[in-house]
Amino acid sequence: MRIVLDANVLVAGVRSRTGASNPLLIAGFKGRFAWGCSVPLFYEYEDVLNRAEFLLATGIPRSEIATFLTDVAGTVEPVELRFSWRPQLRDAGDEMVLETAINARADVLVTQDMKDFGAAPGRFGIDCLTPADALRRIA
Repeated sequence: MRIVLDANVLVAGVRSRTGASNPLLIAGFKGRFAWGCSVPLFYEYEDVLNRAEFLLATGIPRSEIATFLTDVAGTVEPVELRFSWRPQLRDAGDEMVLETAINARADVLVTQDMKDFGAAPGRFGIDCLTPADALRRIA
C-alpha cells in the first residue's frame, strides 16, 4: 500500500506516543507500507519540526530532529511531481500534500485534518484517512 503522510501526522507522532500517529510512523520506518514523499513535502516536514514553538513544547533538541529527518529521508520513496493539479483545496498549504499523493499514485493520504481535504482525494481514487484508520488498514 502506498501512503502519503501530511506533516501534521509527523508532528503528532513525534509529540506523543499515545496516539495513532506514533505507531503509524513506526510502521512506516519498518516498511509496512510504501511511504511516498516529494521534495516540497519533505521541506514542509523539516519546517514544521524545526519551528521554535514545536521545539520548545516538546523539549526535543534540533540535533534529534535532524536525526529523525535523516531517518525519514532514508525511508520514504521519492515522488517526482510530474503534474500539477492545483487548485483542488481551500487551503493552498495542503495542495502539496494532495499533489504528492496524486503523483505517487497513493492509495491513502493520512492527515489529522480531514475537513481540509474534503472530497478532493476521492476524485483521484485516494482514500483520505485519519492516522487511526490508516493504522487499522495496514494492520
